[in-house]
Amino acid sequence: MPSLNLAPASTEDYRLLAEKRLPRFLFDYLDGGAYQERTLAANVTDFEDLQLKQRVMRDVSALTTSTTLFGRDWSIPVALAPVGLAGMMARRGETQAKRAADAFGIPYTLSTVGICSLEEVAAISDVPFWFQLYMLKDRGAVEELLQRAKGVGVKTLVFTVDLAVVGARYRDVRNGMSGTLSPVGKLRAAIDTYLAHPRWVMDVGLRGQPHTFGNLTEYVPKATTPADFAAWIGSQLDASVTWKDIEWLRSIWDGDLIIKGVLSPEDAVAATDTGANGVIVSNHGGRQLDGVSSSIAMLPRVVDALGGRADILVDGGIRSGQDVVKALALGAKGTLIGRPWVYAVAAQGQAGLENYLGTLKGEMRVSMALTGVTTTRDISGALLDRQ
Repeated sequence: MPSLNLAPASTEDYRLLAEKRLPRFLFDYLDGGAYQERTLAANVTDFEDLQLKQRVMRDVSALTTSTTLFGRDWSIPVALAPVGLAGMMARRGETQAKRAADAFGIPYTLSTVGICSLEEVAAISDVPFWFQLYMLKDRGAVEELLQRAKGVGVKTLVFTVDLAVVGARYRDVRNGMSGTLSPVGKLRAAIDTYLAHPRWVMDVGLRGQPHTFGNLTEYVPKATTPADFAAWIGSQLDASVTWKDIEWLRSIWDGDLIIKGVLSPEDAVAATDTGANGVIVSNHGGRQLDGVSSSIAMLPRVVDALGGRADILVDGGIRSGQDVVKALALGAKGTLIGRPWVYAVAAQGQAGLENYLGTLKGEMRVSMALTGVTTTRDISGALLDRQ
C-alpha cells in the first residue's frame, strides 16, 4: 500500500488511499458490485487481456489527446460518470468534481442522487455539465427535474435505463447500507465511522452538510438523511418502463440525449430508434446483474450493430489511459470513469482528481506514441495485437 506521504501514481493507489480515509460502509458502497462481483472483476480483467501493438520509428512529435463530442472539445476522451452519494465521499464532492472537470476540459455528469443539487453545481461556473436521470413513476417529477436542468444550462441528458430494479449488492447488506444491521452491528459501524475515521467525520460529516439528495428535497420534504431519500428513489423506480417512455422523454427534451446502460446490440438499436444521440455501453459498473458481459467485451458488437448511427461511449473497468486507448481502438468515441474519479476526490479532493486526470492523459500520450498514432482519430483496431 502506498504511504500517505507519497504521491499516488495509479488508480489503485488512489483506491487504497480512499479506503484508508472512508468509513467502511461508504467505501464498500463505492467499491462493490452485485452478487459475487464477477462482472465487476471482468470489467477490469477484460481490458487487461487486450494487448496493444507497439510500433516504432513513427513521427509522434506532435501528439494530441483531444477530441470533440456532443458539440464540445474535450482534452481527453473521458467524461466523469454520474456517481450517487459522491458528496459523502468528499466534502461537497460533486462541486469538487465539477471544478476539476472544468479545469481539465472534460464533462462532469451530476447524478440524480448526488448530494449537491443542480443549482449548487451550476454555480461553480458557466461551463455546461451533464445531468443523469432515471425514469421515475412520478412523471411530473421527471419533467420538473428536466426543466431545472435546462434552467441551469444543461444541454446533455444521460438517461440511465438499467435500473428497473436494484441489483443485490452483498457488501451493502453486510455493512448496513441496506438497513439490516443488528444493534451490535450498528454499534460496530458507529465505532468505525466516528472513532476510526475522525478526519472524515470533521471534513465531510460535519463541514460537508447537508447530507441529503439535493435534487430531490422538494419531492421528499420530510426526509433528513440519504437513507430517507434512497427509500423514496427505491419506491419511484419504474419497472414498467419501455422504449415508448423514452420516446416520450425525447418529445420533452430537445438537448442531446445519451442512453446509459446498453448491453446488447438490440438495445443499442432500439435506443437510437427513439432518437438518442448517443449510447453508453455499460453494465452499471457491475452493480446490477452479475454474470453478464463486461462492457468492453460487448462494445464491438454494439459498434457493428449501430454502424455509425449514434456516438458510442463505454464505461466500466477503465483504470488507465491505456484502457481509454483500447476502448477507442474497439470503436468507442469516448469513455466515462466512475469509481476512479471518486477514489481520487475521496483521497485528495479536487487537487487529487486533477492530478489523476493528468495521469490518465499522460498514460494516453505514452500509449499513443508507442503505438505510432498522434491523434484520437487515428486510433483504430489496428492498434490491437490480435494474435
